[in-house]
Amino acid sequence: MKKNILFDGLRSVARIGETAVVAAKAGIRYATEKPSNAKLMRETFESLGSTYIKLGQFIASTPSLFPREYVEEFQGCLDQTPTLPFSYIQEVLATEFAGRNLDEIFASIDETPLASASIAQVHAAKLTTGENVVIKVQKPGVETILYTDLNVVHWATKMLEKAIPKVKFASLSEIVDEIKTRMVREVDFIEEAQNLDDFVEYLEITNNQAATAPKVYHQFSTRRVLTMERLYGVSLTDFEVVKKYAKDPSQVLITAMNTWFGSLMLCKSFHADLHAGNLMLLEDGRIGFIDFGIVGQLNPEVWTACLAFMDALQKTDYTAMAENMLKMGMTHTKIDTHVLARDLERLFSGVLLADPQEILTSKPSDLNDIMLDMVAVGERHGIKFPRDFALLFKQMLYFDRFMRVLAPYTDIYADQRLKMVQTIEPQSLFKH
Repeated sequence: MKKNILFDGLRSVARIGETAVVAAKAGIRYATEKPSNAKLMRETFESLGSTYIKLGQFIASTPSLFPREYVEEFQGCLDQTPTLPFSYIQEVLATEFAGRNLDEIFASIDETPLASASIAQVHAAKLTTGENVVIKVQKPGVETILYTDLNVVHWATKMLEKAIPKVKFASLSEIVDEIKTRMVREVDFIEEAQNLDDFVEYLEITNNQAATAPKVYHQFSTRRVLTMERLYGVSLTDFEVVKKYAKDPSQVLITAMNTWFGSLMLCKSFHADLHAGNLMLLEDGRIGFIDFGIVGQLNPEVWTACLAFMDALQKTDYTAMAENMLKMGMTHTKIDTHVLARDLERLFSGVLLADPQEILTSKPSDLNDIMLDMVAVGERHGIKFPRDFALLFKQMLYFDRFMRVLAPYTDIYADQRLKMVQTIEPQSLFKH
């Protein structure tokens, strides 16, 4: 134990030194090359690795808190990292299952990873009992680096606020605290396992047989190792394959969306990173939901207003949309709902009625432009969006993009098959 504490301490010191060196290099580059502040920050964050990449992704997904220039620049802050040698993964497994023989748990582990991101690496494996699984293994030192980096960022923001009391983001340290809370949760695989359990329970209670999520093997899971059932199928990013195997590709998306909207009401949290790579069309025709590391939460009052907002969006009732934006408690000033409604109509008419072919040929980052435009409309009226609502809305835009590709001439939010608002009372099933 003492050895681990000493090692973590030395690693923290080394990390602070590494951060200082990278920051110094960024300063020199700024003085000589004069790149844009946003570009320099993104490239510096990517040089600093996992924590700062996650911070960059937070900026990219939070247009309600950060300037457009930074939100747009950080769209390029990718979470893909080089794979680690399997020996490092073996070390983590040996540490997490200390006192247990790995050969008694896993009959085999594929040394070539299925995926590698900044925090974890995923490998296919087979249990000694015969089940095919995937194991998500946290990379060595990630947690120590995370805490060190976030403490440095927190200290820096506190110093900045003291030095410049009128800094543009008056609540910068509070934002960092929120980021810290979220990122610490993301490296706790026990919490991710609970998110999965919650979603699977929701599917069982609602008798949803059209969708599934991986079963968690809790006896072989820890804070740093998550062992899950392996699902076989294709990602919804493989649009051509989806079109080949699905008689009605639009139904695939409708099923996924109805399942997701139901979870918004009936689960403790909602999947907040449901891009096409985290949705699978399984060999048996079901929709597979994977990677529950990032979830959002809304309190009941805000959620009730969100439901009404989305229902109004479905009906293109812009006055009701404006009224429910106010009910979300996102403003303390008096708002002219008629003016806000007209602004929303101008925005969403373009989003929902755009030429499908034009959207097909546009860049994925255009989705974020729509979100930024909506935020801009809100800000003109003194409205600030809760971050989790921004995640919610952005997910809806992702779905819109998928549908435009899978079924280009389907107006997704006017589709009668779509059920954005569920009729089951959530309190009868789960508590938020």
